[in-house]
Amino acid sequence: MLRLNEIKLPLNHAEHELKDAILARLGIPAEALLNFIVHKRSYDARKKASIVLIYSVDLETTDDAGVLARNQRDVHLMPAPDMEYKFVAQGVNVRGQQPRPVVIGMGPCGLFAALILAQMGLKPIILERGKTVRERTKDTFGFWRKRELNPESNVQFGEGGAGTFSDGKLYSQIKDPRHLGRKVLTEFVKAGAPEEILYVSKPHIGTFRLVKMVEAMREEIMALGGEIRFEQRVTDFDIEEKNGVRQLRGLQLASGERIATNHVVLAIGHSSRDTFQTLYDRGVYVEAKPFSIGFRVEHPQSLIDVCRFGPNAGHPILGAADYKLVHHAKNGRAVYSFCMCPGGTVVAAASEPGRVVTNGMSQYSRAERNANSAIVVSISPEDYPGHPLAGIEFQRRLEEAAFKLGGENYNAPGQLMGDFVAGRPSTEFGAVIPSYKPGVHLTDLATILPDFATEALREAFPAFDKQVRGYFKHDAVLTGLETRTSSPIRIKRRDDDLQSLNTRGLFPAGEGAGYAGGILSAGVDGIKVAEAVALSMAAADKL
Repeated sequence: MLRLNEIKLPLNHAEHELKDAILARLGIPAEALLNFIVHKRSYDARKKASIVLIYSVDLETTDDAGVLARNQRDVHLMPAPDMEYKFVAQGVNVRGQQPRPVVIGMGPCGLFAALILAQMGLKPIILERGKTVRERTKDTFGFWRKRELNPESNVQFGEGGAGTFSDGKLYSQIKDPRHLGRKVLTEFVKAGAPEEILYVSKPHIGTFRLVKMVEAMREEIMALGGEIRFEQRVTDFDIEEKNGVRQLRGLQLASGERIATNHVVLAIGHSSRDTFQTLYDRGVYVEAKPFSIGFRVEHPQSLIDVCRFGPNAGHPILGAADYKLVHHAKNGRAVYSFCMCPGGTVVAAASEPGRVVTNGMSQYSRAERNANSAIVVSISPEDYPGHPLAGIEFQRRLEEAAFKLGGENYNAPGQLMGDFVAGRPSTEFGAVIPSYKPGVHLTDLATILPDFATEALREAFPAFDKQVRGYFKHDAVLTGLETRTSSPIRIKRRDDDLQSLNTRGLFPAGEGAGYAGGILSAGVDGIKVAEAVALSMAAADKL
């Protein structure tokens, strides 16, 4: 197979034109092209009136070697890389003398760690503190409608993890030389995702499809011998220290049960604050890390579409437009868009009583009226000095302040963009109606933010108008607060075997450990850690 990149065609090209372009680039007759598939399709929208589609294709000819030789000056033609996933320990046969590996958490990272371990025959035990994905969906929608928060079943906790109530974005900027991301996407397609996620440049799935996919992956894990236990919260870690070496020996559950194990994948997500505390108390190495805080910002999706695509706004191939914004403020802070959700809604994402947290969500259709994105300001450990968990307390103080400012009933505090920049409270909505449920209470958001964040955001919103014309819209709605852009800690691990820096048998993974950001990167990290567990178990089995 060969890979041919940078095939550019008009947005409205006929189907046969892609094949014609391949033949023309390679200089071969039609009969010499045996087959081709689209590997990637993106677009260039810099010229809005003449948007161009850019294809990368994998193809087979009657003489691949000859085609390569004749087109050696074409830097975009090369042998197609082998993207098939290779199990590092396929068929590993643990003699039964070792306890089964345990995966804590069933978000994207834990889900893929468990799946890979099961596919390698290691029959993992998966512990999820929340409920099955359908049950947690009922609890989550119940919170949005009735203001009744279940601290163990919400946007943050439950099967599928926080990514279930998101846009379902499946792209990342991680370096992936082994094509592990392709394994993630392939498994998603097998579980029911549309095949287009394998080739479109910014694939997404949406919440409702993710629910069915997570259920399908759960069934496969169980069919391969995995055991999944819901509503099982880990309360302690049994760590044995001998000759200066700390080794994990088991887990304690809230039910009182103890599970003996020497291998634990710690895929607990970025909001398992009680587990972070337990790990810190048990001496597991934890360090503070940067994260970001800010608002969810809503504009009419039609405004973003026209700004990005001009006369081609609404084209079915392009779909709802997104944006990516960055501004470096004069006070040294970076302000940037995060988790942009075209045609979506702002959702209540609290996991602790008496606190307000926001997030964004879209369905596959991205057909809602508003576009929303987090606009956040970078925060560093210097902003919350103290012990490694000080960032959690920083987040909690902000979330409690947002709860009080919203009316202490889980309404979120909000403000119009123009009023926020001008430094005056908002009293009534304009044309943009916020989507957040239970509701938005208009106020002055600057009263709950650190001064440096307010200063940077007030500078950034007008500056963003130069990047997206019309972005600085007076009645665009800011809904607060977005505090959980990423984990405030890193549970540091060794580079060689991915085990905790000071506790053998503990494998920190995913967003909660500070090693991923988003569904795809979390899934990839889950695969890497599962491989490390399998290799460790195989090595121990030979002793």
